[in-house]
Amino acid sequence: MIVKCSSCGAQNRIPAERLVDGPHCGNCKAVLSPTMEPYAVASLTEFKELVDKSPVPVLVDFWAPWCGPCRTVAPELVKLARHQKGAVLVAKVNTEELPQVANRFSIQSIPTFILFRQGREIGRASGAMPAYQIEHTVGL
Repeated sequence: MIVKCSSCGAQNRIPAERLVDGPHCGNCKAVLSPTMEPYAVASLTEFKELVDKSPVPVLVDFWAPWCGPCRTVAPELVKLARHQKGAVLVAKVNTEELPQVANRFSIQSIPTFILFRQGREIGRASGAMPAYQIEHTVGL
């Protein structure tokens, strides 16, 4: 994952398996909080690494920029990420940019949320809903 330091703005690469180890910025040494905000997945390789190697469950939001319900649920995902900080990583996959990932998981409607633990799907929900309902529906 590439995480921007909130103190100095430096880009830091954090291996998925080290997400909850209290990583520090390579530039200014500030503590990085990669699980505080939804993380935008940039590639298939990054998706695989994140889902397979994360020490915490990963909740993936499959979305698209043109989707009204996806935009509506975005603030709820921020709430969820902050509420579950350190226990769950919230990631976002833009189905327009990564259609191969969406196809692999048979995404038929968006937003769709899939919860992964150690690379395996353990929960799924579709449609815009509040953070507490997402948590309950996918099994957090």
